[in-house]
Amino acid sequence: MIALAVQDQSQVAEARRGATEMAIRQGFGEVDSGRVALVATELATNLVKHGNGGEMLVGAFGEGREGGIELIALDKGRGIPNIAASLADGFSTAGTAGKGLGAVVRQSHFVDIASWPGAGTAVLARLKPGQPPPASTDNDRVGAVSVPKPGEDVCGDSWGVSVSPEATTMLVADGLGHGPDAAEAAVEAVRLFHRFSGHRTPTLLDYIHGGLRATRGAAVSIARIEPAAAKVMFAGVGNVAGAIASGGELKRMVSMPGTAGHNVRKIQAFDYPFTSGLIILHSDGIASSWTLDRYPNLAARHPTLIAAVLYRDLTRHRDDATVLVAKW
Repeated sequence: MIALAVQDQSQVAEARRGATEMAIRQGFGEVDSGRVALVATELATNLVKHGNGGEMLVGAFGEGREGGIELIALDKGRGIPNIAASLADGFSTAGTAGKGLGAVVRQSHFVDIASWPGAGTAVLARLKPGQPPPASTDNDRVGAVSVPKPGEDVCGDSWGVSVSPEATTMLVADGLGHGPDAAEAAVEAVRLFHRFSGHRTPTLLDYIHGGLRATRGAAVSIARIEPAAAKVMFAGVGNVAGAIASGGELKRMVSMPGTAGHNVRKIQAFDYPFTSGLIILHSDGIASSWTLDRYPNLAARHPTLIAAVLYRDLTRHRDDATVLVAKW
């Protein structure tokens, strides 16, 4: 995922170009890439006109026919007082034609918006090849934002999700440091995660630890959601944090000290009761002292949008930053 600053009108074209190039790399044809360019232009323009500038994240989601391009516009402006009204053509608070968000919805396969008065706005638009149907939904339970440290071409974090009839298992790996060597360790952790995904959480983490010995190592956390048992089993090594947000409460899960691939004294899993809510894993590029209290109804949004809002407000901007959210 790439992050593009949009602080003034001159950067709108750069955001459009970055989104279009990503679409072409994902196999979008000329017409579909044009739709991506239009959505990127409208979102970037809104960041300047209504959000006092902000940031656009551009990445790929899904695989095959279910995959596509996602654009996330993030600002800390005055917010949208009435989201439903803002989607209607002709509505404007800036003296424009008022077709921006309406056009975004028409050209996208899925759009979700979160906004709070005085606390900014986040817009997620997902586009796939082909004209979007009149009404489209997205039922993904898991979403993520993963952005490299400013100035780096690759992200030293990585994440993965494995789904079976019994459980959904999620992982975040933060390679030691940043840059290509950190990315190598994090990507290897995800490869091992998928190779041994049938194992229980502590065994899976132990396999990853052994497999990372030839790399610089990584902080790794794994959460296994078992709906039938009404629990989450969590195991972590290092400073990749895990938390459960449920029933208006936030519970942080326990990770053991060390670095997977090098100095791990003990691998231990902990069980936490869980029937509904959010499971959130994030790397240490995200500040750890956070709550969801300042975001009313955020849990009702798409998990990728939830991850993006946390990234917007909590990223340290001096390291790779990853947030992975599972919504039950």
